[in-house]
Amino acid sequence: RCGWSNNCTWMVLSKTASSGINLRGGKIMFSPGSIDLTDKVCLVTGAAGGIGQSTIEHFKELGAIVHTTDKDNKLSGVSNYKKFDLLIEKDLSSCLDWISEIRPDVLFNNAAIFDMGSILDANLQSFDKLFGLNVRALYAIMQACAKSMIAEEKSGSIINVASQAGHRGEALVAHYCATKAAVISYTQSAALALASNKIRVNAISPGVIDTPMWDHVDKLFAKFEKKEIGQKKREVGKAVPLGFMGRPKDVARAAVFLASDQSEYITAQTICVDGGNVLR
Repeated sequence: RCGWSNNCTWMVLSKTASSGINLRGGKIMFSPGSIDLTDKVCLVTGAAGGIGQSTIEHFKELGAIVHTTDKDNKLSGVSNYKKFDLLIEKDLSSCLDWISEIRPDVLFNNAAIFDMGSILDANLQSFDKLFGLNVRALYAIMQACAKSMIAEEKSGSIINVASQAGHRGEALVAHYCATKAAVISYTQSAALALASNKIRVNAISPGVIDTPMWDHVDKLFAKFEKKEIGQKKREVGKAVPLGFMGRPKDVARAAVFLASDQSEYITAQTICVDGGNVLR
């Protein structure tokens, strides 16, 4: 049987099959089809980070037209780039206008920041900054892309980047954990609201991924836990059930799957790309 995504399954019967068909004598053959993003308009926020850059490369390799944004003045080797600081209201508003112009088929909603502090230490300034980018801006961009997809009658895919931190609280990461839990919740609500428009909304929860951001995280842990620089990074890598830190391409591969027709029956899900760490 072939579905509209051109994925086909055949039943090849053995020569000894009779009118009373014995399925045990047959062989199931499956042709999965190739992943193709040719001419899909993909928007990647947080484009300057390791995960953002890897996802851009993967999307482009599969034929997508990729638009990117971050707060840096320019991004080397990336075309279709726009500078927006999403914590500045004017920039956020301009970004939303830009989205209506580029009319994306796929959103990789990746812009985020990290900070540390327990309930006794984390102040409201840090709260406003983390929730301002990780939740408020993410929500606004998701909403703008959804409205554009509906206006264009596109069966799009929205991919929000959460974190393993969104699945559980951590003593020193109070605000950040809460923002990523909100991302997972908004993903589920948006998926249910947009399902009738054939727009899929899913999230990816990266675990400990070896990116430049983790060097920043490691320094914060060194400060709060009085560790040597690099010690925390080594420790968390070894603690992962698979025994090592993930790579940006591990997250990008999940993004490719969720962006493509291979995941056409998947929505409201959060895929953990964490080497099993969420269960540790």
